[in-house]
Amino acid sequence: MKNPLKTEEYTKRKIPRNPDIRGDYFRDQTAIIHSTAFRRLKNKTQVFFAPENDHICTRIEHVLHVATIAATICKGLNKYGADLEPDMAYAIGLGHDLGHTPFGHAGEKALNQLLGGNNAFIHEVNSYRQVEYLANKGNGLNLCYGVKDGIICHNGEKDEQYLLPDNKVKNLDDVKNRNVVASSYEGVITRFADKIAYLGRDIEDAIVAGFISYKDIPEDVKKILGDRNGQIINKLILDIIENSKESEKIGFSDLTYEIVTKLKHFNYKYIYAHPELKRYDIFCDKIINNLFDYLFNLLDKNNFNFEKYSESCIELDKNFGRYIHDIYHFYKDNHNYKQIVTDYISGMTDAFALDSIKQITIPKPISFL
Repeated sequence: MKNPLKTEEYTKRKIPRNPDIRGDYFRDQTAIIHSTAFRRLKNKTQVFFAPENDHICTRIEHVLHVATIAATICKGLNKYGADLEPDMAYAIGLGHDLGHTPFGHAGEKALNQLLGGNNAFIHEVNSYRQVEYLANKGNGLNLCYGVKDGIICHNGEKDEQYLLPDNKVKNLDDVKNRNVVASSYEGVITRFADKIAYLGRDIEDAIVAGFISYKDIPEDVKKILGDRNGQIINKLILDIIENSKESEKIGFSDLTYEIVTKLKHFNYKYIYAHPELKRYDIFCDKIINNLFDYLFNLLDKNNFNFEKYSESCIELDKNFGRYIHDIYHFYKDNHNYKQIVTDYISGMTDAFALDSIKQITIPKPISFL
């Protein structure tokens, strides 16, 4: 099992740089970790909005799970003669959700609808936009092509038993939907790792939240995969390695794929479609819509007169003004107000979005001397 493209195609950067002691892909890991977008993941929803319990999974834990699972699968396949780069898979895993919105998929859905629907906003493409353009105050992270390609192609929601790399170098700026497959085995493996990472972890959190109990998990799922996150991850990693080691394809065995599909349907029915989460979706939609309208009108009124933002008594106005000031060199040739507001909101944490909506809906108390 060897990647279809040459190494120099996967390691190509927008701005060439001399390799250092870390190696190309480990260098990309450190660039991602040092980015503000990565740090914000600790306060972004995975499934449960703004949890007050420190042990509930947030987006940063999810990406770490994906990175370690993907690297482990690469290492396992290398023991059977594959020629894969665990550091590349780990970097893709770390960066794959940098474009996720506050409030998880509910926030993503709200922004997509605001922009007209039909994949106008999807987090895979926005994750690429983050690492290529928005991060580092509009300078991007200058990652390797192979890492960026894996990020934009990670689509963990689609049901697939097998995948092969697509064997081509894409113009990633032209990718606007989820109908793409990574050009590397590491990218394909990370796509499977994304599925593996959330299935068991979301069950554990749903049990803590009281949505389900262990006895609700289908018996055949428990028998084959287990009922704890660690058991499920271990079983699925070993199955992919065993089923892929003598194949050109990456994927699950027939039985495991059947059980994984059943587990995913269970999660959607009893966790993601739970009435309590649906109730939160409504609040999330209102928050994103109100923030979008407010910031769009603010930008339309002040344009790029940065002093006007700083004169406001509302902290959100000042923060937004500082943001567009710092990144203006990127926006100056394309004054797409909807895109600018979308970029800003998608970068928010849950807590920052909640605080921002309070600022524009609840007046400050009058101060009496």
